[in-house]
This record gives sequence, structure tokens and C-alpha cells, in this order.
Amino acid sequence: MENEAILREWFDRVDSSRIGSITVTQLKTAFSAGNLEFSLSVVQQMIRMYDFDKNGTMSFREFVALNKFLIKIQHAFSDAERGRGYLVTDDVFEALVKIGFSLDSPAFYTVCESFDQKKNGRFRLDDFISLCIFLQSARNLFNSFDTAKQGRVTLDLNQFVYCTANCRI
Repeated sequence: MENEAILREWFDRVDSSRIGSITVTQLKTAFSAGNLEFSLSVVQQMIRMYDFDKNGTMSFREFVALNKFLIKIQHAFSDAERGRGYLVTDDVFEALVKIGFSLDSPAFYTVCESFDQKKNGRFRLDDFISLCIFLQSARNLFNSFDTAKQGRVTLDLNQFVYCTANCRI
């Protein structure tokens, strides 16, 4: 889907009402048609991550940005899955580093436990994408408070409430 003309064609098929944007439900349905199953909350998070105009839907320009991120995730998954069709925990770590996520062991294993849907130590592509969407959303939110770019933040209660209210996954 890297070609913009192909993306436009796909987007226009999903935008059945021809209003120039797609909803959470339309995006979820389109993913399902491509054999990618995401919860509605994950698809909502995808839209929030790339909803540059903050209107709750995804324009074509926003969709292209999401697609670039998803392709990066898909390449990391493909490089690490070794023909099995899934990643094991060590592969997940390797793929996350390739994407640019560097977590310490406690954070990494906690996230893996949360996103291992079947609790069998195997991450399918949609599980891995969901995990990466969570991490990117967490990074974006963290960066909004890390204005000095030091990798650390201090939050007062109001900021913490804001964070938890905006971290609906």
C-alpha cells in the first residue's frame, strides 16, 4: 500500500459517503476485510494519533501518515517473524528496537503480557500493531510533558488526570 494512488483508491472505497474522511467504524471494517482484527479502542487510538485537525475522523492525508507508521511496523514484524507468522517475546523486543522503542525489562514484559491476547507467548501481526499503537500513543503523550526532552517528567495531580483521561486504550 505504499503507492499513494493505491492508497487513494482504497481510501475512497472505505469513504462510501464521499465526504473526504473515514470514521472509526469504517476504518475498523476496512482492517477486518484485510484480516486484521483490532478492538474499536485500538482503531480509535490510531485515529487519535493521526487526527491532525482533531475532528475525530481520518482524512486522506491523515490516513497516509497512519499507513507509513503501519508499514514500518509491518516491516519490523516481517523481519523478526522468521516465517512462522507470529513473534515470540524475544522477537517482539528485537522488532520494537528496530522501530525505535527501547524499553527496560519490567516495562517490556508488562506490555507484552498486556498485549498477548491469547496468553500463549505468540504475537500475531494485529497483536503487534496494537502493542505499537499503544507505545506510540504513550510516547506522544509523554513527549507532550517532557518539554525539556530529558526523558523524565514530573506531573502534578491535574496533569496526571489529564494523562489518564487521554490514555484510553
